[in-house]
Amino acid sequence: MIRGTVKGRVWSSKHIETLPNGALLEVDADGATIVAFDPLGCAIGEEVLITQGSVAAAFFTKHKAPVDALIIGSIDET
Repeated sequence: MIRGTVKGRVWSSKHIETLPNGALLEVDADGATIVAFDPLGCAIGEEVLITQGSVAAAFFTKHKAPVDALIIGSIDET
């Protein structure tokens, strides 16, 4: 898992139909920017946990979604 901070949203008016409902967020993870799919509704400034690769893609069971980074949790306190 990767820990990061949500920096902003990525807006896309055109995307493939199999992309599920949710948002694409820019997340700063140790100086690197990751665009991650957010099914949770996280806000800018929120600290999150991200998983990547086949684990992220396997989350979607109804449709195969081309998602390589998935926000799986919001960190409440550190």
